[in-house]
Amino acid sequence: MHAFAPLKGEETADVCVIGGGYTGLSTALHLRQKGYDVVLLEAERVGWGASGRNGGHVGTGQRADQSSIEKWVGAEAARGLWQLGLDAVDTVCQLIDTYHIDCELGSGNLHLAAKPGHAHELQDELEHLESIYGYQQLSYLTPEAVAELTSAQGFHGALLDAGCRHLHPLKYVLGLARAAAEQGVRIYEGTCGRPATSGQSGEVVTAQGRVIAKHVVLGCNAYLGKLVPQLAGNIMPINNFVIATEPLPSHLLPRVNRDNLSMSDTLFVINYWKLSQDGRLIFGGGENYSSRFPRDIKTFVRPHMLNIYPELEHTEIEYGWGGAVGITLNRMPDFGRIGEHLWYAQGFSGHGVPTATMAGKLLAEAIDGDTTGFDLMASVPTHRFPGGTLLRWPGLVAGMLFYSLRDKLGR
Repeated sequence: MHAFAPLKGEETADVCVIGGGYTGLSTALHLRQKGYDVVLLEAERVGWGASGRNGGHVGTGQRADQSSIEKWVGAEAARGLWQLGLDAVDTVCQLIDTYHIDCELGSGNLHLAAKPGHAHELQDELEHLESIYGYQQLSYLTPEAVAELTSAQGFHGALLDAGCRHLHPLKYVLGLARAAAEQGVRIYEGTCGRPATSGQSGEVVTAQGRVIAKHVVLGCNAYLGKLVPQLAGNIMPINNFVIATEPLPSHLLPRVNRDNLSMSDTLFVINYWKLSQDGRLIFGGGENYSSRFPRDIKTFVRPHMLNIYPELEHTEIEYGWGGAVGITLNRMPDFGRIGEHLWYAQGFSGHGVPTATMAGKLLAEAIDGDTTGFDLMASVPTHRFPGGTLLRWPGLVAGMLFYSLRDKLGR
């Protein structure tokens, strides 16, 4: 796809979207479907942030578990949030189908119990989702049944969720951008848009121009920086890392992943993986909480992969990359509105492919006058990190180290 030029001069639009990832592009596409005139500004390149760098898992439900959500918002709202999580997966698939996006779409996720106690928790989760929410896409697998699907080592059972999907994240986001441009969204790359942080104006100022709009949508997530300071303390950017092996020999593919599922484990610092269309293992593992990446990402992630697939010891790692994930304290996204003109959704906490895509749909509906879904997402309390942006780093590091220790020593 050809690059989009930077904005020069003045544009007017019904809506100015800031951010060229899943949130922004989905918002723009859904607004165009409703007939709105949309300008989208991306400071780097479309998909440059987490939308182009993630593991490609399209999970059901919300990032937080339903039992916790029930305690926070009550049974009725929790049921609505669960349904929005299912609708999010459907929305991804509908966009792929409608706009003919070739992004290696596959089905099913295997969530593997990393500790014996986690196996019981997975069984309890299945019972809860079946009995309370009527969800019938889950199957519990014993370790012996897991071994029929994958040679992954060290697990004590798993949940197979047939409702999940997985895809190539960069192909997906570039497909959304192509579709948005074809539908008439005016996209400008290399253009940092600065909105009125009070939300009392629809003007967005750039280095070489400005956009005058009725509404502004902020879809920056972990790359928000200091753009809107009052929102920065609601999320924490953490760095997560992914590697890609060389294409695996054909005899290894069914051993590693017989049914082409996405896979993940139950550790707090999660490992997640899947196969690419050309037979590479795409494996995410390890994270850090500084402003810098490890000097050698391949070496940093490789031990996590070998703990699970020791048979890949002599497999070459051809690529390694990282990116920032925007997390919230309760792992639920942060939706809201500032003033009359500024809307935002952020903090997808590693569940961004479906949730950020759905966020765009809900933002478009809200701007069009139906705030039902947006208000439901916004009803989940968002707690600012203690100390705001100044002190959130040391607090987060202490907490993450505690949970990392639990991963190593816990039940």
